[in-house]
Amino acid sequence: MIPILVAGAVSLLAAFLGVPLLLRPLVRLGVGQQIREDGPERHKAKAGTPTMGGLAIVAATLVGWLAAHLVPNTPFSVGGWLVVLALVGGAAIGFADDLLKVSRRRSLGLNKRSKFGAQLLLGGIVALLALEVAHVSPVLAFTRLADPVLALPAWAWAIWAVFVMTGSSNAVNLTDGLDGLAAGATVLAASCLVVAGYFQFRHYGVYHIPDALDLSLATASLLGACVGFLWWNTAPARIIMGDTGSLAIGSALAAIALELKLDLLYPIVVGLFIVVTLSVVLQVASYRLFGRRIFRMAPLHHHFELLGWPETTIIVRFWIVAGLFGALGLGLFYSAFIASRGGL
Repeated sequence: MIPILVAGAVSLLAAFLGVPLLLRPLVRLGVGQQIREDGPERHKAKAGTPTMGGLAIVAATLVGWLAAHLVPNTPFSVGGWLVVLALVGGAAIGFADDLLKVSRRRSLGLNKRSKFGAQLLLGGIVALLALEVAHVSPVLAFTRLADPVLALPAWAWAIWAVFVMTGSSNAVNLTDGLDGLAAGATVLAASCLVVAGYFQFRHYGVYHIPDALDLSLATASLLGACVGFLWWNTAPARIIMGDTGSLAIGSALAAIALELKLDLLYPIVVGLFIVVTLSVVLQVASYRLFGRRIFRMAPLHHHFELLGWPETTIIVRFWIVAGLFGALGLGLFYSAFIASRGGL
């Protein structure tokens, strides 16, 4: 437990103190957020808000994770390094996207083909290393490796892992549309994964996840970094995480869930991100098939903005939904553990 507390506390402090240090060069260089021309009118006031704040989240996560390994008997693991790869790789893709937006002075960065191709490449590398180096079992599980829902060939699981990582990074990216929304939702989802990972570590005989402790440390570090960042990102935001942060967070969370063998529980834990993504899918499908829009604007939070809801109301209510999804996921996780032990 002590290494997890160290990871969370150090990353929180690093993000809290690091954001102001990052703000100075961002402001000096004019690295400001570009706003969609077709977006809600109130968003025009956010134009120029320093972006690429995800750099602070990534740096603080790494500092917290490394600091936790200074605690005696806390070794590094291949699984932990794979989370770092997913985190840094996602941040690199997002950074390139943000950099193009800033340099072009418009809200469009990497084209869809380049961005999606880079995400597929990152997902493929992580999936292959997970199978060949970390020896992650190629099965789809809900909460327990011993009770697989579906055993897959290695190549099929790799495709699944790429799909999960790419979908997760894009889902967080779509949710990052209001001040503090994505960061707060990440805190709630990561809290569930920290508890699940630590529980798997304490009950190795039930779950058989050798890297569970290190994965918990990585999750706690990401959680702490997002809390520290949220201090500066809450409405009205002084800094925005940008694609640098959202793609990094989504990739890292997916890698953690896949390695903990929570493949099928993960969509519940990050349910808010899934709902927001589905709102975009439904909007596009409805317009292309029937020429009509379901929502006033997608993603879903912009729909409520156009209905006249205050931004803080939307954010807090979405956080409540994210918390309920996380609580449901954790409840299902613990229920499955009780069932595996034959009841209380």
